[in-house]
Amino acid sequence: MTRRGFLALTADTAAAAALAACSNPTPPARKLVLPDSDAVRAVENQRRAASATIRDVTLRAEPTTVDLGGAQAQTWTYGGRLPGQEIRLTRGDVLRAEVTNAVPAPTTIHWHGIGLRGDMDGTPAITQPEIAAGSSFRYEFTVPDAGTYWFHPHVGVQLDRGLYAPLIVEDPADGSDYDTEAVVVLDDWLDGIKGRDPDKQMQQLRTTGMSGMSGMGGMSGMNMGGMSMPTDPNTPLGSDTGDIKDYPYYLINGRIDTDPVTLTGKPGQRIRLRIINAAADTAFRVAIGGHRMRITHTDGYPVQPVTTSSLLIGMGERYDAIVDLADGVFPIVAAAEGKTGQGFALIRTGAGTPPSADVRPTELTAPPLTADRLTAADAARLPAKQPDHTLDVTLGADARKYIWTINGRVYDQRTPLDVVQGQRVRLRFINQTMMFHPMHLHGHTFQLVTPTGSGPRKDTAIVPVMQTIGADLDTTNPGQWMLHCHNAYHGEAGMMTVLSYTQ
Repeated sequence: MTRRGFLALTADTAAAAALAACSNPTPPARKLVLPDSDAVRAVENQRRAASATIRDVTLRAEPTTVDLGGAQAQTWTYGGRLPGQEIRLTRGDVLRAEVTNAVPAPTTIHWHGIGLRGDMDGTPAITQPEIAAGSSFRYEFTVPDAGTYWFHPHVGVQLDRGLYAPLIVEDPADGSDYDTEAVVVLDDWLDGIKGRDPDKQMQQLRTTGMSGMSGMGGMSGMNMGGMSMPTDPNTPLGSDTGDIKDYPYYLINGRIDTDPVTLTGKPGQRIRLRIINAAADTAFRVAIGGHRMRITHTDGYPVQPVTTSSLLIGMGERYDAIVDLADGVFPIVAAAEGKTGQGFALIRTGAGTPPSADVRPTELTAPPLTADRLTAADAARLPAKQPDHTLDVTLGADARKYIWTINGRVYDQRTPLDVVQGQRVRLRFINQTMMFHPMHLHGHTFQLVTPTGSGPRKDTAIVPVMQTIGADLDTTNPGQWMLHCHNAYHGEAGMMTVLSYTQ
């Protein structure tokens, strides 16, 4: 057995074997579809065309001093840039990424949203060993689906540093409904500011526990008997929208409001904005002053277009929007939902004085568009089928300690969600906490179950406070796959598990 296979076994199979040894009669041991198995290679071979273009890139995770726009911060980045250099490919290409780790800690790269081969997913002890400091690792996989994606580490709370970058997979058929495009990356920032860093922040949360949080998170974990709490469309995430209320800065494309990024275009042009929320603890309400947005995609997949004044985007989510540009200078505002502060950038199409950095466009006052109001485009819908199995994913927490759980267990004590290849599975996310959770599944997309029955295809979905949502997926990508809250601190505090293909 390879080292990777051994690592995958240690997490789940060993626990199953121990339980089996204590039982009478002895049940059969679970047989996992490992990330380096024939089944994984077979699916990758089906994705990869013999004539596929191979795109070679090099990535170096390294300590960096970044200029946020007048504020200097010590952090870690890919290649000294914030965000890192965008990777752009065409659907069906093969990405070959040589990653060197020059930071003083182990790391990995997770290719967020890509339906890739299981042994390239970047999850330690599940799909690969960590990349030790001073060593390197080569990722190689086919990118099967067009869309807006990104990449980041999957070790500890490294996501809350500067290690992230866009990954754009183009569809050769795209482009008929817009003239130009831009990538907009949102982030909350504390690393390297007044002695703060994500590891210290995590330790502080663990030390103070739920009682140290100003919101209602300490009420988490209670069994409410399936009770559902109504959602106010003006505050769809409830009153407690994050564990860190005092982020010093909110960034758009690595810049603060004292020296914002400026996107350019011409009056009358249509611009496609690819919006990525790379934040660790913050959802954003996004609007463009004087404009409306036509939402065309979420998490890479097309939806029936919807025009809106503002958009709510949770951590890990992506939305594509087409905007008809007016003449002048206009603000792009990403207001930190339920917090104080906002990211700020500009779109300039002509002469004019930029608005002040604290501007609050009127577009922000209306209830924002949320994913549950979207419908998958015909080409993106899953074939109509009843689920073969339903798996409950109950989100909870310890009422005193800073512990977040799935099905009553933290990650190290997880009970995996077992599936087999070739089924329709419904995930039923049951939020029994007083905080929203953006739940992300690796290696797959799911279709949200909505009253129309054809919700959007996504890989990251907000589960509102005290609500239950359904998400259907087809088990077509064998391996061992993380399922977790994309609040980096919730995940590190235990809200992670594994969707586990078995034989």
